[in-house]
Amino acid sequence: MNSPLISPQALADRLTQGLADPESAKNTVVVDCRFNLADTQAGLLAWQQGHIPSAIYAHLDLDLSGVKTGHNGRHPLPATEAFLRTLSKSGIHRQTHVVAYDDAGGMFAARLWWMLTHWSGAATCSVLDGGWQQWVQDIGTTETQSDHTPPSATTDVETWMGPAGERALSALVRTNQVLDGLKKPGAMQLLDARAPDRFMGQNETLDPIGGHIPGALNRFFKNNLDSQGRFKPAQQLRDEFTAQLGQVEPLRIVHQCGSGVTACHNLLAMDVAGLTGSRLYAGSWSEWCADTTRPMAMG
Repeated sequence: MNSPLISPQALADRLTQGLADPESAKNTVVVDCRFNLADTQAGLLAWQQGHIPSAIYAHLDLDLSGVKTGHNGRHPLPATEAFLRTLSKSGIHRQTHVVAYDDAGGMFAARLWWMLTHWSGAATCSVLDGGWQQWVQDIGTTETQSDHTPPSATTDVETWMGPAGERALSALVRTNQVLDGLKKPGAMQLLDARAPDRFMGQNETLDPIGGHIPGALNRFFKNNLDSQGRFKPAQQLRDEFTAQLGQVEPLRIVHQCGSGVTACHNLLAMDVAGLTGSRLYAGSWSEWCADTTRPMAMG
């Protein structure tokens, strides 16, 4: 199985190859996903101050999320067609290999990875293992402004719509499905990626109500990383997920968090571990708690 992760050296090699072969360069697009939930312009500012050569910037709120209604969570998914048009404008098409990175252990890059590979199937994507920090340490080459203008993809967005819609149905779980699952023990197992205190309903600073969906298990997404901010080895991740989930097969695992971002990190870690097939509840806790009649648990 090909790993969804890429090392800084492997990315550097791809970029070097692109310098020698302009046609090859068109098939690799590096996307900087740095973001700060407390300062939504910090990621763009960081990109402007320095980024991996040729990298374009993707903003979590503007490029990787849709319109908020007050009932669909803090980072709802965009309409599929809108997302595909964003990709097309960035020069991304079905033959593109996207490399996503951030400076938060893959917290935001994993969202783009999931949207590309699981939700829309629009392009191949790898997450830079160790992110921006590992790139600077291992490679060091950066630029403060980009002369790289992504070529507009020639792919007609409409040709993506059918396959993307079909993938979205299999990759996503909706609120009504979670409600139904709560009535059928064993139908699904929720796995919450938030920090333990927020999972237990303590120190909630992002959502109006603290707590978690009844029956959910908690795996803080940072537990997928080693002390250097890189993903743990595949076998170690597999052992850890298996120890927590027991005999529950991946197809019954539904990932969630506060708003459908760090949940993608757990989904990515399971894929790294070879435990493929799990799904995402994108609305997550922020959508769930918007309706106070839904069951909630503390502790």
